[in-house]
Amino acid sequence: MLPLLTATQIREADAYTIAHEPVLSIDLMERASKAFVGWFVNHFPDKKQFITVYCGTGNNGGDGLAIARMLTDHQYKSLNVRIARFSDKSTPDFDQNLDRLKQKNIPLIEIGKDEHFPDDNSQIIIDALLGTGLNKPLEGDYKRLVTYINDLKRIVVAVDIPTGFFAEGEVPPDAVVLKTSLTITFQQPKINFLLPESGPCVDCLEVLNIGLNEKFITSLNSPYQAVEEKDIRRMLRPRHRFSNKGTYGHALIVAGEPETMGAALLCSAGCAYAGAGLTTACVPQSGLTALNSYLPEIMAIVRNGAEQPRISWDTFNAMGVGPGLGKDEMALALLTDILTNYKKPVVLDADALNLLSAHKSLCKYIPANSILTPHMKEFDRLFGDHTNWWERIQTGIEKAAEHSLYILLKNDYTIIITPTGKVYFNTTSNAAMASGGMGDVLTGIITSLLAQKYSSEEACIIGAYIHGKAGDELAQPNRMNVVLPGQLAARIPITMAKLMA
Repeated sequence: MLPLLTATQIREADAYTIAHEPVLSIDLMERASKAFVGWFVNHFPDKKQFITVYCGTGNNGGDGLAIARMLTDHQYKSLNVRIARFSDKSTPDFDQNLDRLKQKNIPLIEIGKDEHFPDDNSQIIIDALLGTGLNKPLEGDYKRLVTYINDLKRIVVAVDIPTGFFAEGEVPPDAVVLKTSLTITFQQPKINFLLPESGPCVDCLEVLNIGLNEKFITSLNSPYQAVEEKDIRRMLRPRHRFSNKGTYGHALIVAGEPETMGAALLCSAGCAYAGAGLTTACVPQSGLTALNSYLPEIMAIVRNGAEQPRISWDTFNAMGVGPGLGKDEMALALLTDILTNYKKPVVLDADALNLLSAHKSLCKYIPANSILTPHMKEFDRLFGDHTNWWERIQTGIEKAAEHSLYILLKNDYTIIITPTGKVYFNTTSNAAMASGGMGDVLTGIITSLLAQKYSSEEACIIGAYIHGKAGDELAQPNRMNVVLPGQLAARIPITMAKLMA
């Protein structure tokens, strides 16, 4: 896992690297600036473009000054620097880089407090005004400057973090933040980059390793972690000779109404394609023909009108409940029967979550280590309204611990919250997957992994990753604008085989 650090921990990692590499802080700044420039010159090769570097007087501004100097060394001729001198304070590394910059023939303008901003005709703006230490919304001259730059509507490339954005914590909805075309951040993504609040101000994100001490970063034991491919390769267990269908468990999918059989079919397909030895779907009588036609490999338990099916729930190794199930009295009775009689972890999605929201007394019956898979609105219906995603994560940590549950909160970077307070961010998936039914497939995949005796934590992490990875494999090479859930379900065995190779 890739640890995701708070702003305080980032400063600790910088300090540890400086002390133990050892390396001077100005040289670590030089290293970060060199990494930025190396990426920049490869992706903005036109050296005749007009570029303005806006610098504050802290270390982020010091990065900007070093970047300007290096770009000049790379023969970028139409470059100028503007320093926001809004206070008398500056860091030693900023001052040293300013002295170095003055040895170059680079136009430099200092902007004082309350001064008029000079016209800017540049095509590209590099933002090195404020770094990760910001913990309150911009005000005064910085707010005025950021508003001015936003109004220019130019290509903006941020150094480490857009000015006005917080590395972690709640970003006020009315905060003024510099809108960037690209943010080049150092070592690891900032936690808030993985939340939807970053969407309006970070079009693209690039992460560059600058050689901070990784053993020390790991020792900080951050609860926030990003899932990497190597983690999934380590977790996945290949199939062996002399195994059989019983080896890989029997999963039950309880889903679908006559009008919503698609959800049941997609969920069941996700379960079968992810490798459950046996998959049974508990569906309405009217959906049986559709089930047999769609995937004859899936067995059926039929729900018939007002009669509840008589099932020995514990004969199944895992159960996924909710996609398209409905919210009527029959659905409530069925969910109640399952939660009061099934003792193994269960995956609860869609209408199962909606029923829990309306009948919260049922929550006490959810088996320990069960998995809830809400999207944002389902999460808020379960746990109360929230104004931002950081709030949702903190509530998720509290509720996962309180109820001994895993919460998989769907997002671009799907968030997995464990009962022990770990928060994992999935790093696969793409916008082509924004299609109804994707969540149903994910529920089936996770249920399948539980049936195969993966732990609840492993099932969440692996399930989210391979779901997104299959979507990436379908979308990227073929330049598909839309990936449908049925296509994705059928891709899962190929994706898993590649990861286990």
